[in-house]
Amino acid sequence: MPRFLPLAALLTLAAAAPAGKFNKTLSAGDQAPAWADLDGTDGKKHSLADPKDTPVVVLVFTCNSCPVAVGYEDRIIAFAQKHAGKVAVVAVNVNTIPEDRLPKMTERAEKKKFPFPYLYDPTQQIAKKYGAVYTPEFFVLGPDRTVVYMGAMDDKSPPADATVSFLEKAVEAALAGKKPEVGETLGRGCKIRFERKRTDDGE
Repeated sequence: MPRFLPLAALLTLAAAAPAGKFNKTLSAGDQAPAWADLDGTDGKKHSLADPKDTPVVVLVFTCNSCPVAVGYEDRIIAFAQKHAGKVAVVAVNVNTIPEDRLPKMTERAEKKKFPFPYLYDPTQQIAKKYGAVYTPEFFVLGPDRTVVYMGAMDDKSPPADATVSFLEKAVEAALAGKKPEVGETLGRGCKIRFERKRTDDGE
């Protein structure tokens, strides 16, 4: 084996390295993957281009079936109401079990009076493009729609125990045109129910 690798080989190895410390697809500073024509509980189609007049977008992967995600709903609602006009919160569910499909999502959104779009992607591609693993998991997108922050909303799941809001700090930095001190944390919650591909022999 040669002692020195060609530059092209070194670049290939660098490109193959994990993107983030926890997220294996994206890193802070990457351009956010776009989504388009996702069905919402409001009966409309939605895309990343919709909140074009809003400086910051917060994308949260969530669902109906995860108790941790459900436990964060009131915090997400309060966050969206606090930052209305400056931050567009968008929730996306990619699970495909009956409890997480669009009809049940619509019931949930109406019951909780979500002040933000709740979108469904049964192809699960948007979660894969963002490298999302948990519900809930948050992504802050800046004015140029690059990823400013990704990970957990705060440092503790029980509301009374949370002492640091990573999401709040990241949004404040993004609105000020700065990078947050913490650009990535490990998400917490239930694993997204990614569908396993069947092989030709049915396994």
